[in-house]
Order: sequence, then structure tokens, then C-alpha cells
Amino acid sequence: MSSCHRDSVESNLLPNPSIAPPRAAHDRPIIVAIVGPPNSGKSTLFNRLTGLRQKVANFPGVTVEHRMGKAKLKDQHEVFLVDLPGVYSLHPRAEDEQVTHDVLKGERPDFPKPDAVILILDATNLGRHLVLAAPILSLGLPILILLNMADDLAARGGKVDVSALAAELNCPVTLISATKGIGIESIQQFLLGTAVRLNAPPPRIELPVLQDVPKCRQWAAKLGIRASYKAPAPPLWTRRLDAIFLHPVAGPLIFLTIVIAVFQSIFSWAQPIMNGVQHFILGSGLWMKSVLPDTPWRSLLIDGVWSGVGSVVVFLPQILLLFLFIGILEDSGYLARAALIADRTMAKIGLQGKSFIPLLSAYACAVPAIMATRVIENKRDRTATIMIAPLMTCSARLPVYTLVIAAFVPNIPVLGHFLSLPAATMLSLYVLGFLAAITIARVLRSTVLRSGRSSFMLEMPPYRWPTWQSLALRLIDRARVFLRRAGTVIFSVAVVLWVLAHLPIHNGKTPPIEHSYAGMVGKTIEPAIKPLGFNWKIGIGLITSLAAREVIVGTLGTIYGIEGDEPSEGLQQAVHHDLSPAGAVALLIFFAFAMQCFSTLAVVKRETGGWKWPIFQFSYMLALAYCGSWVAFHLTNYFLG
Repeated sequence: MSSCHRDSVESNLLPNPSIAPPRAAHDRPIIVAIVGPPNSGKSTLFNRLTGLRQKVANFPGVTVEHRMGKAKLKDQHEVFLVDLPGVYSLHPRAEDEQVTHDVLKGERPDFPKPDAVILILDATNLGRHLVLAAPILSLGLPILILLNMADDLAARGGKVDVSALAAELNCPVTLISATKGIGIESIQQFLLGTAVRLNAPPPRIELPVLQDVPKCRQWAAKLGIRASYKAPAPPLWTRRLDAIFLHPVAGPLIFLTIVIAVFQSIFSWAQPIMNGVQHFILGSGLWMKSVLPDTPWRSLLIDGVWSGVGSVVVFLPQILLLFLFIGILEDSGYLARAALIADRTMAKIGLQGKSFIPLLSAYACAVPAIMATRVIENKRDRTATIMIAPLMTCSARLPVYTLVIAAFVPNIPVLGHFLSLPAATMLSLYVLGFLAAITIARVLRSTVLRSGRSSFMLEMPPYRWPTWQSLALRLIDRARVFLRRAGTVIFSVAVVLWVLAHLPIHNGKTPPIEHSYAGMVGKTIEPAIKPLGFNWKIGIGLITSLAAREVIVGTLGTIYGIEGDEPSEGLQQAVHHDLSPAGAVALLIFFAFAMQCFSTLAVVKRETGGWKWPIFQFSYMLALAYCGSWVAFHLTNYFLG
């Protein structure tokens, strides 16, 4: 890209067509890597360029996540964009940094070397982010450098001579705002040029050695001076907010207030939508029952699949609302402050602030949370974080909690309109999981995972307004994941359970469910779970929920559907009939502690390199769940008389 005009950022990024021939049609698709430091706006740009034409996957052989998306250009051209993990340099210290390094260097046999690179840097933090430009430029690939957040730079009194910077770097540089779409035309021109292979390979220029970070910093500093870069002052409102949010007393109290408000809204705001979904499932089930002939296939469809899957889909609004709040907190820059506040607490249990983000993401799902521990350099810190991540209350527990709480806890105010009893009960379960996690972490870090205190460094992004596009894409992706699991795992369990509940057939008749194969399984384990207040139906649910925690709701929906009860509100009434209040408390405690997810165990096995830690994790969590449920059952019975 050295042939571009260096005196104007708005110049055409396409060089002379005679320089390079077009790519042959039979070749693999064009791949352009998007690289940048964390919090540089990389994912926002990726979302804007690809829209809904993207998917999330893991690199083969590792648990590092990346996103691939398709960008459609003029004249029917298209390129594939890969959003690589954020890095500050190409000197890898963690697994995600190693993957970014290997992909860009073409050293991963399972992933082709990119045809071009888009390097996105934070224009308001260019003094530090320019360090990454040296190793990226030395790759010898066509490169476009984007200085993101140009609007923030101008608003805060900063400036940069883009033409001078482009001349020094010998590649195109442009100011953009990924959130507002400013400068996107230049990016599309660069992608189009890559797609039609009109780009000349950039010349090799003398740059600091990749591993020599101090030299890279000196080079970046001199480059910034030559480009007349002025470091902008932090926004006044950012400094004022930080004075409040990072206050040693006010900060934690504000965080606690936000958490309480989130859980209250999950119950109050999501309930009307959930009621609508419930009525739809109930009405459609009755309609199908009226139009389909009375055959075993109708029973399988309505009593098995519809009751099972529908019982879980009802809780999708709550899950999406939780992810909406997490997305707002993350995109606004608040979560980085929460991690800094949490570092003080983490230090007391032997962990560091970097453990906070994986543990927080575990409230969505333990699987990506365990993958996210790759940013923790200290192996013992990382292992301890992995061991406690499943104790965070993931979204898969939400349907179980909501079902039991709705069946047993009256909707009465605790703190006026700010907090109701169901929301307080839900919040207490989240707190219980967190307290158990920090206790286990403390025990591990003082015994088998003992090591010294690790340093903690975190770059604070400025506060920003989240974009609706980014939030919408996040929710759509989460809905896809949830519905895919409902359409595969829960559907499969519902079908298998329906078959087992109708066998063995005697004299052409199906047995009562308690005498079926499914009932036999439940009756077999009933003696072991009866001290917890559980019956054989709950026992079947405990077994099937090993596939995924929320499957127990679908299992109970299928069982009660076969028995003749309708889904939705009928399921709550059926659970209330089969469980005592003490048994309900015990069930909530069991799901707060137990490892009811084989997918998580599989990821732990891959992350730790063997079965030792997954077996230990499953065993201690099962023992904690059983003992905790036993104590909860008997204490509740005692206090209730």
C-alpha cells in the first residue's frame, strides 16, 4: 500500500491496477485480519463492517475465541474479516496473544495467513498504542492503520498530523469513528483493493525487533512527535465519574446498587414478555392438540417436545435482559472500573483483578468464562479461577431459579418498589455462589495452588455511550445460542425422555410414568436424594440436567405434560405440589453449587491439559451441593416447624 498518496487521508486507497494481478477465482476467499489493543474499538468496527454476517468459533486445538464475518463490497466482491484477540504487542505472554501472533505470522497450519491487516488504534491513546504498529508493519502485508475515536480526540483538544504519520509509516492512515461510522468509506476502499488484488506488497522498512518492547516504545514516541501528536486530556466528566465510581467506599456501594437494580428489573420488566410467551406456548399447544389426531406422534410432539422445549424458551426474555445490562456496563467502560474495585477483594482471597472479568462473564456462561482465563499469566491464579468459575450463577441456572422462586416465593415488596422478595431471593442465590467461590479460592490459593501475589495492570477506557447496534448484535448472538441449545440438547433430551416414559409397552398399552423406564431410573436414585426432599421426578431432572442445567425445566415440563398438566403456569403449580418449601430451598441450593454441565467439564479438561482438575472440580462441587442441600432442607424444616 506504499503507492497511496501520503498528503491526504481522503485519497484513493487503490493503487495502479497494473501493479498486481487479480486473485484467481478458484483461490480461497480473501481474509483480512482486524488487529488492535483491547478497548480500541476493534469489535465495534467488526460489527459495523459485517453486521449479522458473522459467527463465533474457536481456533482448532485451543480455546481462544475469534469471530469471522463477511463484508460485502461493491461489484459483488466480498472479503472475510477475522476479529483477532486484542494485544498490546506481538511478544506473546498468554494464549490469546500467542494465537494472534501465529495467525499474523502464518504459523498456524489450521488457519491461512491473512491477505491484509487492518490495525485499529485508539486515537486518544496513541502514545501507548503506536507501539503495536512496529511489529505489525514488519509482517510485510498490506496494512491500513485506523485511528479510532477521532470524534473524542477532537472534542478533548487532541490532534494528530495524519499525513505525516502516513508518510513515516509508509502506509495509509485514516481517522475514523467506528461508533458513528465516520471514515468507513476508506476502509471499504482498502477492502475492495484487497479483494481485486490491486495492492502492491508494502516495502520492507527498518523497524525495531519485535521482542524488543523498549525500542518499540522509543520508536513510537519519536513517531508521535514527528506526527505532531498531542495527548488529549481525559474528559472532565470521565474524571468526575471516576472520582465517584472508584471511591473506596462509594464505589462498591454503587456497584451493589447497580446489581440489585439489575435483578429487580429482570423480574419486573421481563415478566410481561414471559407471560406473552407462556400464553403463546399454551395456546399453540392446545391448537395443535385440537387439529392433530390422537396418536403417539401427537403425544410426542405436544407432551414431549412442546412441553419440554417450551418450558425453557419461556425464560429467554430474562436471559436477554441480563445480557443487555451486562453489555451496557461493558460497552460504557464501567466494567473496567468494577474490575479495579474488585482487585482489592481479589487480593484478600489470593487472586488478582484479572480474575474478575472471567468470573463476571461466568454469570453468562462458565464455558467462555473459563476460556477467558487465558489472559491470566500466572498459572496458579488461572487454575484457581477455573476451579471457581462454575460457582458463579450462570444464565442456565436462571430458568431453574425462576421456576422454583415463582412457585414458592410470594411477590411482595422488601424495599418498596426498588426490591421485591423474588428478586431478593434471586440475588441471595447469586451472592451465595459468589461467597462459595471466594471461599474455595482462598482455600486453594493457601494450599495446593499457593503462590506469590501477581501484579495487576488494566487500561481504563473512557466512558462512552453504548451503541444500539453493538448491543443488538450481542443479544441476537445470545438468543441464537440459547435457541440452538433449546433446539438440540433440550429437544433431544425431551424426545429420549418421552420414549423412556412410554416404555415398556404391555398388552399394547404404555405404563404409568412411574413404572416406565424413566420412572425406574428416578426410583433408583430416589433413596439417595430423599434426604434432600427430592422425589423421583426431581431425580430424573438431576440426571438429564448434566447435559445442561436448564434441561431440568424441560424435563419436568415433559414429565408433567405426559401426566396431563399443561406447560407454563401449570408447571409452577405442579412443582409446588411435588416439592415442600424445604425441598424447594434444597433444590435451589443444589443448583447453586452442583456442576450440572458436561460442556464445562470438557472445557476445563482442555484448559488444564488432563482429567485431574475436572474430576476434582466435579467431585468437590457435588459434595458441596449435596451437603448444602441437606443442611438447607433440615434447617428450613426446623424453622418452619
